[in-house]
Amino acid sequence: MRLFGGSTAEAGIDAPAQAVSHPSAPIPVVGPGIGEAVRVSLGETGFATFPLMLGAAEFGWNVDLETSHGILDRYVEFGGNAIHTADGFSGGRSEHIIGEWLRSRGRRDRMTLSVRVGAHADNPGLGSVNLVRAVEGSLTRLGIERIDVLHLDASLDQTTNLEDTLATAEWLRDAGKISAIGAFRFTPERLVEARILASAGYPRIEVLDEPYNLIRRQSFEGDLRLVAAAQNLAVTPSHALEHGFLSGRHRSKALMSRGVRGEQLRGHLNRRGIRILRALDSVAGELEAPVAAVSIAWLLAQRTIVAPIVNAFAAQHVDELMQGAGIALSRAQLGELTRAGN
Repeated sequence: MRLFGGSTAEAGIDAPAQAVSHPSAPIPVVGPGIGEAVRVSLGETGFATFPLMLGAAEFGWNVDLETSHGILDRYVEFGGNAIHTADGFSGGRSEHIIGEWLRSRGRRDRMTLSVRVGAHADNPGLGSVNLVRAVEGSLTRLGIERIDVLHLDASLDQTTNLEDTLATAEWLRDAGKISAIGAFRFTPERLVEARILASAGYPRIEVLDEPYNLIRRQSFEGDLRLVAAAQNLAVTPSHALEHGFLSGRHRSKALMSRGVRGEQLRGHLNRRGIRILRALDSVAGELEAPVAAVSIAWLLAQRTIVAPIVNAFAAQHVDELMQGAGIALSRAQLGELTRAGN
């Protein structure tokens, strides 16, 4: 079931797009641009986004500036409007590349920008001074005046007083430098503490980013998901394709690249990983959709998930990824995929 097809202009055809042959198709196959009408509320932030965020972790690292801009162009062409980056991605080069794209395309007011801070080597942690410096650095590299969603990255800092962090975030919001607050790698206990502080007048955490996908489930499924649901947090899980493994492209240890990424992928080629890939192949065959799109569709079918964050290495990958937002998995298909990962 191909829900986002190629445009007629690309095929050299000037006639209007053909209507879908089957009347029950959920989204007509009209090619790029269809996603402009597909929006979901990002929790209680006031922002409405496409249900798939484009991650920029590879920009400036494995993807150069020209290719990065091509990926961003393709994502927007399909109707996407949400970009996620971090001050620690490629030492800030990711933000610089996005800033160049925003200026050259004039699209700042039409995009929702999420920025994660707290892991940059120059401003590590969530202390007040480092937090202000990190935000100012991101604003400068992006060439913007306001970050839409600021994600507080606790992966390197579990000790800073949360009250001080939220007080600093409140100052940043009042100064017009950020609009909403998100969290990354927060424990359930810390999220509960943050909500108690919010009841005392501190700003609320409204978005949660936690690595989650078909193969990486344990850290989110359990107390963290219960707390997220109870607090009505918009969950935007990163690593939606687990470094590309859940795209189905990496199935041979011998053909995988060396280095950290290769080791991560090889670690998943075990009995459980192969079982998950086989289940994805089965469902993808039934739907006539890419494996990557089915992986994203499974995520979107999970409670509390609003918009997975997905990285792309090439513009053509965006065509596959965007289809995930238009696939409705049946109960049987969801069960098959979930059982494969148990």
